[in-house]
Amino acid sequence: MVRVHVETYGCTRNRADAEMMEAILLRAGYELVETPESADYVVVNTCAVKDPTEKHMRERIKELLDSGKKVIATGCLVHVNPGAIDPRVSGILGVKSIDRIAEAISVAERGGKLISVEGWRERSIDKLELPRLWKNGVAFVVPISEGCLNACTYCATRFARGVLKSYKPELVVRWVKEALARGYKEIQLSSEDTGCYGFDIGTNLAKLLDEITAIEGDFRVRVGMMNPNHAIKFLDELVEAYRDEKVYKFLHLPVQSGDDEVLRRMGRTYTVEEFEEIVRTFRRRIPHLNLNTDIIVGFPGETEEAFQNTAELVKRVRPDKINVSRYSPRPGTVAARWKQLPGWKVKERSRLLHRLRLQIAYEINRTYVGKTVEVLVHGEGKKGGIEGRTSNYKDIIFDSGRPGEFLEVKVDWAGSTYLRGTVA
Repeated sequence: MVRVHVETYGCTRNRADAEMMEAILLRAGYELVETPESADYVVVNTCAVKDPTEKHMRERIKELLDSGKKVIATGCLVHVNPGAIDPRVSGILGVKSIDRIAEAISVAERGGKLISVEGWRERSIDKLELPRLWKNGVAFVVPISEGCLNACTYCATRFARGVLKSYKPELVVRWVKEALARGYKEIQLSSEDTGCYGFDIGTNLAKLLDEITAIEGDFRVRVGMMNPNHAIKFLDELVEAYRDEKVYKFLHLPVQSGDDEVLRRMGRTYTVEEFEEIVRTFRRRIPHLNLNTDIIVGFPGETEEAFQNTAELVKRVRPDKINVSRYSPRPGTVAARWKQLPGWKVKERSRLLHRLRLQIAYEINRTYVGKTVEVLVHGEGKKGGIEGRTSNYKDIIFDSGRPGEFLEVKVDWAGSTYLRGTVA
């Protein structure tokens, strides 16, 4: 029997795609193995969001091929930069051809090579109609759409995922119910941009959340990243949906820059004031909101004043977490053609912002010490002990608990990135 290992990188969306491919492979009679060492074929489900990520993908595929493994390349990189894919691979599948994974291995076994890297106009599959491999765990990823409505000048992911295709609410709800029936306690709604969910089919994220939270049972919903230009269009409705006890009080709202001119050059189609308006509205009605944002430093044309505007925004808004990225040009994007900032300047700005974000995160997390919080147990922690998530999705380590149960935990220590506590 042909043995296959699926190795996935990047976002939760990619993780869901990987589970779909694993289910298809099992149905086709292939044996799934947990390590690449014991596999005949390794499916590398790639990510291409940043240049360092692309380099890692290249090196990983080469490493596997050099060790004698047969490799099927899938994921975003095969769209974003086809030239980065080693020609020795046994097959190449785009993100809308993952349903052909068993066929790709079958073709390779006969000495052929299936290459199916379609554009979003050429082929569209409803991934919620594909099977999924059910794994033991607490959290289950439910994709709600694919693609987006933005045209950011730095983003190459849209070349892979295409224009927004929202999945029908009844399909999403069906998958949520199935996951809950199988014992999952956390539903992670995933998309390139959850904020524009439903805009193409006459609905929105708030209405979807209302349908999901109406399902009986004790579970939590984590909403994935949403862009400000979409969230602001139905803000009051969205905040009201978030107030349900089943929804984590966790908002991932990327601002990318605190300077309006840089935002304009990025093609972000919102202003700093609009971003702050969304944050103010959420915080007024949702106490202890866990605000996460993303910031790109060193974007072409970012002046010293523009960077200082970003730093000042961070000080005003005080996000719980900031994902700081150094700008790296991606193939085919508009911004890649513009004059780039010196590398030393980008690194310097990144280090300054990184120190600021850690300081703010620590000051916020310290306010939890001495408080008792509700926690959903996830399992053994990477830092030791048992790991879980609070009702606003803070990472917390504590002494005991079974995966999937809800506990009261008293916080007795805080760092910049996580909390520690004792079961009350």
